[in-house]
Parts: sequence; C-alpha cells; structure tokens
Amino acid sequence: MSIFHLAFNIGDLDTARAFYGDLLGCTEGRSTDTWVDFDFFGHQISLHLGEPFAHRPTGKVGDHMVPMPHFGVLLQMDAWRVLADRLKAADVDFVIDPVLRFEGEPGEQATMFLLDPFGNPLEFKGMRDLSGAFAT
Repeated sequence: MSIFHLAFNIGDLDTARAFYGDLLGCTEGRSTDTWVDFDFFGHQISLHLGEPFAHRPTGKVGDHMVPMPHFGVLLQMDAWRVLADRLKAADVDFVIDPVLRFEGEPGEQATMFLLDPFGNPLEFKGMRDLSGAFAT
C-alpha cells in the first residue's frame, strides 16, 4: 500500500485542528509550533503556517466549473454519505453541493466541493466501487 503525502499552507493551527480534526474526523499526528500532520482518510497531509495556494474555478467537469487546483479523497459511498450528512449538519458552505454525477456511466460518483477555513479547495468523492476511479 502507498500513502499519498501533501503539504500545504494554512493560516492558523487551532482553526486547522478544529476543521480537519473535529469536523472532518482526521486524526492528528506530529506537530510543531508551525505545522501539524493529519491522517487524511489514510493519507498524510502536513499543514504549515503560510499563504494558502491560489485557485480559480477553471476545471470543467460535467456541468460544473471546479476550483483548480484542489485535492481530496475517494471514499466508499457509505462513508461519503456519512461525511456529507455531517458537513450539511454543520452548515458547511459548499462550493458544489453533494451530488451524484456520471450516473450510469463508467466512473459514476458522488462528489462535493468545499473550502477549508483558509480557502483551500477540497473534493470528496463517493464511489460504490473504488476501482471505478480509473474506469474509462
């Protein structure tokens, strides 16, 4: 198994802990006074104090213009639904509300886009079968 690692900037460690740890349910790993690691659904993210990356809605996917660049995770559909319900209950302001796209096609997926408290765009995909991630 390989674990993906992504390091990016955030504006405040306590706010990051509340969002990534408390809201998203990610387990905190190592940290210092300038960065913190999280287990982001089985992958490692390292959040460093600094200027978040710039993004614009330039990626056309289906009927949506999605923020580029962005990152996220593919989840089993049941786990995606649990997360979507938790985010809706927390009144998260979605960039793209939870929706099913490519229904009946290879790669059918549920998706939702949101910004973390620092403006970093995140996408969460839900799939019935994760092997569909590479379907053509």
